[in-house]
Amino acid sequence: MEVILLERIESLGQMGEVVSVKPGYARNYLLPRKKALRATDENRRQFEEQRTQLEAVNLEQRSEAEQVAAKFEGLKVILLRQAGEAGQLYGSVNARDVAGEVTEAGFTVERQQVQLANPIKALGLYDVRVDLHPEVSVAVNVNVARTSEEAEVQAKTGRAMIAHLEEEAERQPREQVKAEAAATEETEAPAPEELMEEGVASPEADEEKAAEEPAAEAAAGETGESGEEATGETDKETG
Repeated sequence: MEVILLERIESLGQMGEVVSVKPGYARNYLLPRKKALRATDENRRQFEEQRTQLEAVNLEQRSEAEQVAAKFEGLKVILLRQAGEAGQLYGSVNARDVAGEVTEAGFTVERQQVQLANPIKALGLYDVRVDLHPEVSVAVNVNVARTSEEAEVQAKTGRAMIAHLEEEAERQPREQVKAEAAATEETEAPAPEELMEEGVASPEADEEKAAEEPAAEAAAGETGESGEEATGETDKETG
């Protein structure tokens, strides 16, 4: 079915364009919501007559949406849900839930404006697009948690609570292993006194021994020379 778009439709076209769509999509969505007209000769003529007015209205609405979008900057909402230990929700968070929380935050938003391809089924942080106008959209940070405390942790870390807990669980054993290894090394490392008692020289003893060896060799040399002289004198007397 061919229709005339009365506003910009993502993935279809801009205002005034004639596009071909599935009959069901046109009858159930585009036509009832006044987003398009059937592309008949009569409607084409009427659209051209009203085009300037429609474009002016669209421009005004876009300007208003841009002003609202500026107020949306940094908007975050928290949805508390029950979930299992693995972070899977007992249920889900859908577009209606997000729209309700955004409205509670002070911005009137319809479910149809929330672009959520699939319901949220796990704890975590999600950037959800909200369309304020066919040409203006904003991102809302949706924090899905089990408690307000967990939501605060997720907001600070920027990650799902379950991922934070898993990382903590992995980090603690690593730190414990390191601590035990360090303690073992300290326990097994013998003190210098123990090394000396067991007959293993310490570095200081090695240095002292190295310093004493030249003196000992010199003394041995002098003793040898004295012995040779004494032996020579004895042989003379005997002769």
